[in-house]
Amino acid sequence: MKIVLLGAGNRARKYLEYIIANPDRVELVGVVEPNRLRRESIARKCGLTSDKLYVSADQFFALGRVADAIVIATPDKYHYPQAMAAIELGYHILLEKPIAQTVEEAEQIKLAADRAGVIVNVCYVLHFHPYFVKLRELVSSGRYGSIVSISHSAPVGIDRAGHVYVRGIWNRTESQGPLLTSKCCHDLDFLIWLTGSKCRALSSFGSLRWFCAENAPAGSAERCIDCRVEKTCPFSAVDLYRNRHAWISNFDVPNGMTINDAIEEQLANGPYGRCVYHCDNDVVDRQVVAMEMDSGVTIDLTVDVFTTSNRRVTKISMTNAEIVGDESCIRINTFRPRANEVYDFSSTLEAPYHAGADLATVENFLNAIEQGHDDSHTGIAHALESQRLCDEIECSRRLSN
Repeated sequence: MKIVLLGAGNRARKYLEYIIANPDRVELVGVVEPNRLRRESIARKCGLTSDKLYVSADQFFALGRVADAIVIATPDKYHYPQAMAAIELGYHILLEKPIAQTVEEAEQIKLAADRAGVIVNVCYVLHFHPYFVKLRELVSSGRYGSIVSISHSAPVGIDRAGHVYVRGIWNRTESQGPLLTSKCCHDLDFLIWLTGSKCRALSSFGSLRWFCAENAPAGSAERCIDCRVEKTCPFSAVDLYRNRHAWISNFDVPNGMTINDAIEEQLANGPYGRCVYHCDNDVVDRQVVAMEMDSGVTIDLTVDVFTTSNRRVTKISMTNAEIVGDESCIRINTFRPRANEVYDFSSTLEAPYHAGADLATVENFLNAIEQGHDDSHTGIAHALESQRLCDEIECSRRLSN
């Protein structure tokens, strides 16, 4: 099967590893990426000739259909137009989350895919992560009764928030969509999958509370390297990138430069060197959602920015037990007999490719193409429900402000 990467950022490079590891099943025949360094890096890694490298999606789509499938892993605002163009040419699509920026766009993608007879699979990797698979298996087993309520926390963390949603390209709602859509659409998808039920009522509250100019400390500067309070600031770009070397995987390193040179360039001149209080961001930095499902299950979802944790915490209250998981461990307390069960997932915390889920996502997509149909929960027909929820939650949040 011949496949093309549209976008060559962090997510695309994860899926690329499956392609490289399975040359008997799938072959990379093109990369579409405006960034020359990223384009050429993948070309060297995969042995692609220059005629297989494309600067723009328009340039690539003008060629007609040159492969069987395409991975769309571009920024969110491009998903809809690029998916529609790919479907028109007959490409099967592995589409990075979210499907699109609105449910109307997502529905149009599905309708177009149905008419064209192509597979569109959404990269909801939690469906293939061993921890989340086990959590759903336990809930669905019948051993612990029925779900009564769920409390789910989706931590963003101050490092990710500063890098992605304050300084980074996902910091503007108009261009990249709301925080909940871009970050937590697969949390909502997981909750739908866990309960086997759709949402019938919801409310949401949230706003941009902290990362704005009025909260800038006295003595702060436009850039962290010029700031008098940088040494004590918890959101310092100098500390994040130069000292801790965190969140630097998307920094491009031109020939003749080192990663340290790239960091210094960002701190001095790039968007990632800006003070978090003096950026052009407008996405929320806190949000809560309350939902009632068709099944009667109630759910509260908290998007937590001000934390150092990156582990989701899920507490499931059932009629015969409570189940609590934090991605490293699942603990079950049964009511009668009073007993405890523990499932240890600490070995998967640092396992690469989301503990293999990224690779399984690609494999599931290829299986669907070969079978000629996709009835999995990552198929667009199922994934649409989470997109609908994202839109309704954002509408509720805006009305509440």
